[in-house]
Amino acid sequence: MKGGLGRLAVGGTFFTNARQDHAVSETAPSHSTMLSGRAPASTGIVTNALGVLDSTTSLLASGHVPGASPRRFQGSTLYDWLLAHDPGTRVLSVSRKDRGAILPLGRAWGNVFWYWDGRFTTSTFYGAELPEWVGAWNARRGPARLAGKSWDTLLDTAAYAEADAMSYENNGVDVAFPHRIPVDSGLAIKQVVSTPWIDSLTMDLALEGVRQVGLGGRNGIDLLVLSLSATDAIGHAFGPDSRELHDQVLRLDHWLGWFIDSLSVLVPPGATVFVLTSDHGVQPFPERTGVGGRLGLASLARTTGRALEQRFHVPLNFDFDSGLLTADVKALRARGLDVDSLADALARETGRHPGIAQVFTPSSLARAPVTDEQARLWRRTIPPAQGWLVAASAGPGWLWADTPGSTTHGSTHPLDTGVPIIFYGAGMKARRISRRVTSEDIGPTLAALAGVRPTEPVTGRVLTEIAPRRP
Repeated sequence: MKGGLGRLAVGGTFFTNARQDHAVSETAPSHSTMLSGRAPASTGIVTNALGVLDSTTSLLASGHVPGASPRRFQGSTLYDWLLAHDPGTRVLSVSRKDRGAILPLGRAWGNVFWYWDGRFTTSTFYGAELPEWVGAWNARRGPARLAGKSWDTLLDTAAYAEADAMSYENNGVDVAFPHRIPVDSGLAIKQVVSTPWIDSLTMDLALEGVRQVGLGGRNGIDLLVLSLSATDAIGHAFGPDSRELHDQVLRLDHWLGWFIDSLSVLVPPGATVFVLTSDHGVQPFPERTGVGGRLGLASLARTTGRALEQRFHVPLNFDFDSGLLTADVKALRARGLDVDSLADALARETGRHPGIAQVFTPSSLARAPVTDEQARLWRRTIPPAQGWLVAASAGPGWLWADTPGSTTHGSTHPLDTGVPIIFYGAGMKARRISRRVTSEDIGPTLAALAGVRPTEPVTGRVLTEIAPRRP
């Protein structure tokens, strides 16, 4: 690769043994760690479902569609630390996903935009109307103009070692190149999120935002957050070993190179530092590897929750997500239920399923030794105030998924938690570093580079290869 990904990997300081250091390797909790310097147990963002959805807000220019906000996020992030030092700090955060745009900035207001139904928008949490420049970009109808476009391989098929047209991919539908975006523009704007072009659209809006907001155009430090999600969508549908994902990475490399070059026209390269990381990895299809399988335990939460709600006639919010069974524990206790006994019973039932490596309840997690790695990951995931009953870790090759047709992430497996961390740009050396680091180290390290300090205790460390320790 000779574009942006290749440039960063070869020319930057590449931490090759980096991790998301918590148990639920999903988008929301992982994004909450990157610039906060803290684990999900501290940020309060436990799962995607308990992330940014907020029915008290609505999407702008979208009627009464429920919006998103950082109301569940606790504490501060790099942007808050920069603002405390310099109130003139400017920010822009753009993503295909609401949680990818919102959570790196924590609870702060700012220019925060994500994709919905053919355009980029935000919620009423951030303001009453979209900036004119976002409206002008939307008026160009870039996503709709992709209707009918064919996604074929960027290179000759001989350049791809992966087999095409695997029956287990993409729910068994449209499994072979070329893949065509629907001709109908209404369908196209929905399906474009599962193609490489959503990344190019996201980068194009971000570049326009840099121009319009004036990032990097003052005597001070500004912050740009760019979350690219095509790799996630394509990884889910086709898997990490697919020709589709190979082609996606080639296209991302090309577009990211274009973005870096275009940004350098607006902001001098000598004044810019890039950090590349990921919120998670993805596991291969069990149908491909013959190892592991799928763990459909959501039905246990539904069945138990339904029975207890019929008994007590109140909503109890039972939910199972990536190994964690949550519920309104306070409401259960208020009705005289022995919650510890319920948790023990559910843990026994969970442990009977093939593929479950370890199971914890609140009481057993509290007793687990500090040397227990799975217990450590769950302690770093679950906030003290979170109501929960069971936390389960899956064995190698086992996915938290109810049905076939796609693959996923979310477990404690290294394929899910392993991520790249690369620092590139002004003052960065071209080298590879193999010691273990985590996503929580990014925020404190950038703060040290900027000459500011976190405004609260953090668990992330300053990476001394990037920024020297301060007295």
